[in-house]
Amino acid sequence: MTRFIDLASLEDIPRQGARLIRTAAGCVAVFRTADDSVFALDDRCPHKGGPLSEGIVHGHQVTCPLHNWVFDLNTGTAQGTDEGAVRTWPVTVSNGRVLISADLLSRHQAA
Repeated sequence: MTRFIDLASLEDIPRQGARLIRTAAGCVAVFRTADDSVFALDDRCPHKGGPLSEGIVHGHQVTCPLHNWVFDLNTGTAQGTDEGAVRTWPVTVSNGRVLISADLLSRHQAA
């Protein structure tokens, strides 16, 4: 059974915006879309290291603020490139709280 860690209230993340979560495993960008879907990706664009948490959220995508690479929030893959992808993190919303997988964080830290 997957364990989750409570990150924040859903209302703490603006619609079509993000919040940066600093973890021992690195920085994670937690995104909220206009339809209140929530996604979590590593915060660093593989192209030039841009902070995805500062990107523009549109639909279920985010555009890197440095060089306009567009990432699918579901898969972490960039459009139009074979080498652009970021790690996705399992997240869920329960009772208005955003939760991220504790198991994934633990495995990532141990690697």
